[in-house]
Amino acid sequence: MYPAPFEYFAPTSLKEALELLAKYGDEAKILAGGQSLIIAMKLRIISPKYIIDINNIPNLSYINESEGYLRLGALTRYADLEYSDLIKSKYPLLYESIKHLADPIVRNWGTVGGNVCYNHPGNNLPAVMLAYNAEFVVTSLSGSRVIKATDFFLGPFQTALRQDEILTEIRIPIPKPRNGGHYIKLERRVGDFAIVSTAVNLSLDYDGTVKEAGIGIGGASNNPVKITKAEELLMGNKINDNLIKEVGKIVTDVIKPVEEPFGPPADYKKAMAGVLTVRAIKQAIKRALSGV
Repeated sequence: MYPAPFEYFAPTSLKEALELLAKYGDEAKILAGGQSLIIAMKLRIISPKYIIDINNIPNLSYINESEGYLRLGALTRYADLEYSDLIKSKYPLLYESIKHLADPIVRNWGTVGGNVCYNHPGNNLPAVMLAYNAEFVVTSLSGSRVIKATDFFLGPFQTALRQDEILTEIRIPIPKPRNGGHYIKLERRVGDFAIVSTAVNLSLDYDGTVKEAGIGIGGASNNPVKITKAEELLMGNKINDNLIKEVGKIVTDVIKPVEEPFGPPADYKKAMAGVLTVRAIKQAIKRALSGV
């Protein structure tokens, strides 16, 4: 099927893109990587009258650390993260989530900003952003504002991004020493959207006490879930098997899966969310203790 007719714009500055967005409002869509948008248009799930392609805008693709944050430009491709030595060595949770994302063709075109803004329930990155306590810088003609990850994801395919705003940067706090993370994804086939995924980010004190904890669950529900109760249980305690099992139980209790006509039962998703979290915590601890 072909998309419905639309008018195409390729602005060369952020200001020009924002002016177009303000002019055409709800009838316009932003094209970044296009790996989800184009498919939705071809299936006529959506039929925007105006497409604003932001790929010609400079300074929206970068990976750097400054002022306490890892900063990712919204147009940064998945492949840029996949082949970044900084990401691979220092942000294993983010690196693993990218390695498990679709296939090389999609990773060459898809963007980190497009992924979080699309907020598909089975997407990899929203749960990761919750585990990292990330922030999103969004820009409109009236200026910029920062939205915490916990406030950004509102529901399936919905975010706190206003119609006149464009996501320009993602900020992830630079991990402290003795930090470890792990991402696990249960999928039907390699590269599919997640049935259930778990993202765990931990930092340990030198006596083994957890001083930072982040847990995000994706896929199981209509929206990524930050497991705050489990994070609070870990904080200030030394990890042991009983504590990890209790965290897994909390995750199972908190997750409220939606029954799918052709998907696994909700109870299966609940159980697997707990199982994967236990596995991810154990691997995150190994990395925190080994520095890998």
